[in-house]
Amino acid sequence: MLEGIMIGLGTAFSLTNILMVIGGCLIGTFIGMLPGLGPMSIIAIMIPVAISIGDPSAALILLAGVYYGAIFGGSTSSILINAPGVASTVATSFDGYPLARQGKAGKALTVAAISSFCGGTVGAILLMIFAPALASVALLFHSAEYFALMVVGLSAIAAFAGSGQVGKALLMTLLGLIMATVGEGALFNLPRFTMGIMDLQSGFGFITLAMAMFALPEAMYLVLDPGRSKTEGSGEIKDLRITRDEARAIAPVIGRQSVQGFLIGVLPGAGATIASFLGYAVERNIAPKEEQEQFGKGSVKGLAAPESANNAACTGSFVPLLTLGIPGSGTTAILLGALIALNVSPGPRLMLDQPEIFWAVIISMYVGNVILLILNLPLIPYIAKVLAVPRNYLIPFILFFTLMGAYIGQNNATELLILVGLGICATILRFADYPLAPLLIGFILGRMLEDNFARSMQLYDGVGFILERPMTMGLLGLAVILVALPSYRARRARLRAKGVADAD
Repeated sequence: MLEGIMIGLGTAFSLTNILMVIGGCLIGTFIGMLPGLGPMSIIAIMIPVAISIGDPSAALILLAGVYYGAIFGGSTSSILINAPGVASTVATSFDGYPLARQGKAGKALTVAAISSFCGGTVGAILLMIFAPALASVALLFHSAEYFALMVVGLSAIAAFAGSGQVGKALLMTLLGLIMATVGEGALFNLPRFTMGIMDLQSGFGFITLAMAMFALPEAMYLVLDPGRSKTEGSGEIKDLRITRDEARAIAPVIGRQSVQGFLIGVLPGAGATIASFLGYAVERNIAPKEEQEQFGKGSVKGLAAPESANNAACTGSFVPLLTLGIPGSGTTAILLGALIALNVSPGPRLMLDQPEIFWAVIISMYVGNVILLILNLPLIPYIAKVLAVPRNYLIPFILFFTLMGAYIGQNNATELLILVGLGICATILRFADYPLAPLLIGFILGRMLEDNFARSMQLYDGVGFILERPMTMGLLGLAVILVALPSYRARRARLRAKGVADAD
């Protein structure tokens, strides 16, 4: 292992590969900032460029830099205009955007940058130390365990439900699961619930739904409520630095979620999206009651948790890709195609047969995270000035990126009509005080939940797999605890308050 690391250091720190890291990080960061152009799109575009380089190490370092650069930069649009163009940055908008509305956009971007750097760095270190051992752990997970893991992800809705809103959050989650069933099913390759619309055969696009749930209603709110566009720091960007108390508060959150996010990223099929939602849910559930109430209203902990988790998970997803040849997400599936095109065979022998590729990619991740921090921190004051743009210009700006993101995602005009229809519905639901985040969680996890449940049913001839696999039972038990814990806490608080009132 030590010999392999030394070979990787020599490869990663060559001038060519350092330039590849810088180039990949720059491209990824700016693409991540644009809603609609996520890492999958840009990596697919970059594959011919990578293949033309010739050197497999340099090509993979470039593509990896684009990948984690896009995750790093994806938080910017989520924080500034509430338009998460990448699934893994949806949870970032829950507290990042409220902070921006309070005139603390600079601080929000700083917290996101530091959390992303720490999550990616911890992930790279853990990847270097535990990659061979974690590959064998990933093999223990089958369809039944992935189904249970999706249920755990859905149990996070309790964290996004305000006081007395658990019922509403559950309804919105069910609506998201229903929307995930539109298109071809897991058991039969036949379209369902498409209402005869050909463009719905592949289902609703994530980008379209994310824009309709968050960005479009925001533009409508700015029109309907002009006072909403005025922030406390309007016209002046301040509070770029985090205070010592804030740093002390987010440090343990970053530590916990970097480790948890990495472990979730290691599991093929889990990825950065589930890691970010679970990270947010866990931190809200373990926070003291007075801090829990700040989640969703501009909590630095609520911002640091998903940013640390999704960047660590992004790094962790390279464990199954490099050591098993199993892609854990759509992005890593494209990276697997790039590996094969470069005549690199990922699997258990990659570490032994081509250590210069395996270790160079891992070490370049650490270098890339340092470069991303150096690139992003000086730019924060300028990026944050987006919010100083007058409302008359900001509304068309949001609408442009919303429509562009939806159109690029599916490349057809029908998607724009679907976007407008869903956006109007989302605005009505927001006026009715229904939380929109659970709908998106249900939609994102719904297809994976159905696919893994269907495969488990086929393998075990029914639902017997729940009893036959102890790990599945354990994960489902964890999901029950995550749902029940907030209700138990609320009930205990009510009883305590009643006891105090009776004593008086």
